[in-house]
Amino acid sequence: MDTKDVIFDLRTKRGLSQDDLAEKVFVTRQAVSRWENGETVPNTETLKLLSKLFDVSINTLLGAPRRLICQCCGMPLEDALISREKDGTPNENYCKWCYADGTYTYGDMDDLIDVCVRHMVNESFSEAQARAYLKQLLPTLDYWKRYEELSDNGQFEVFKQKLIEEINGLHIEGMPRVEKLNALVGQSVNLAYRLPNGDQVKFLDDQTTYLGNQLESEFGGERCFGVLANMEFILVCTYEKEGTNPELVLYKKR
Repeated sequence: MDTKDVIFDLRTKRGLSQDDLAEKVFVTRQAVSRWENGETVPNTETLKLLSKLFDVSINTLLGAPRRLICQCCGMPLEDALISREKDGTPNENYCKWCYADGTYTYGDMDDLIDVCVRHMVNESFSEAQARAYLKQLLPTLDYWKRYEELSDNGQFEVFKQKLIEEINGLHIEGMPRVEKLNALVGQSVNLAYRLPNGDQVKFLDDQTTYLGNQLESEFGGERCFGVLANMEFILVCTYEKEGTNPELVLYKKR
């Protein structure tokens, strides 16, 4: 698709007139008309506004001329996987797992490889092959090449360690000690818990990235512990295979 078709398609799917769109991105209706006629394309600042408004990357607005990959983990990027800045603006350089609300979530390449390998291994791609591939790929990506410039000097890792200490300090019966917290997107872990009054409630935002992990219960059996946390809360639950039959163990404001 060309830019003119992309903008027309996004505008009409949102039910916006050309006047409506013009007002939202601070241009004239005539400017929108020229974009959709293919006479001009939005300038850089307007593309940023359109990207935030429609929740798509600038690359998508320009007709996807580039193949986007996360510059931290190497994952191919679609609009649904692209990270966001604190103000909600899409950042098409990273996925939601590696960069969340303006924060880089991985400061140790080996930790990232451990997480990625679990999702890459299959019948035709062994763990050894996955590790070798990532060890070759990651150093070529922008985040790791510019790590000293882009990193926060370990501040986020300090925050994660503090969270781990708080979680382990809860001494939840049957739950082993937490050793690591990984980035997890809300949509994949936002389980619905049944309250004593029969209502079901979700505590997470599907679009937000949290820190968490899954732990095997010390009691054995099929149920696992799930831990999720951020700057505001700690959540501990148990569930069966693929998140079925979840039960809330603890929800604690920090």
